[in-house]
Amino acid sequence: MLTTQVSPEALNRIAEYFKVLSEVSRLHILCSLKSGAKNVTEIIEVTGLGQANVSKHLKILTQVGIVKRQPQGVSVYYEITDVSVFKLCEIVCDRLSVNLEQQSQHLEHLDAFKRL
Repeated sequence: MLTTQVSPEALNRIAEYFKVLSEVSRLHILCSLKSGAKNVTEIIEVTGLGQANVSKHLKILTQVGIVKRQPQGVSVYYEITDVSVFKLCEIVCDRLSVNLEQQSQHLEHLDAFKRL
C-alpha cells in the first residue's frame, strides 16, 4: 500500500513501471508471450506490428525486467519473467468491467426517465 513514507525514488520506479504498461503495443506483445516464449518473427506474426516497433518495445520490456531475452542458436527468444503483470491487467480489467456496468445502469435510469 502506498503511504507518505514511500521515497520519491520508489514512487518514480513505480511510475516508470506503469508507464511501460501504458503502451498498447507493449500490452499486445505481452499478450502474445503469455502462451510461451517467442522470437521476434513469431511476435510480429501474432501482433501484426512491424519489426522495428516490436524490437523497440521488447528492449523496453527487457530493461524493466518484465521480459527476458534468451539466445537459442541463431535466434533470440523472449519470455515473460514477471507474470504478476497479468495479475495487474486482470485487476484493471475487473475494475473497468465494474465501471462499465455502473455506467450502463446509469444510462438505463436516464432512458427510463426519458420515457416518463
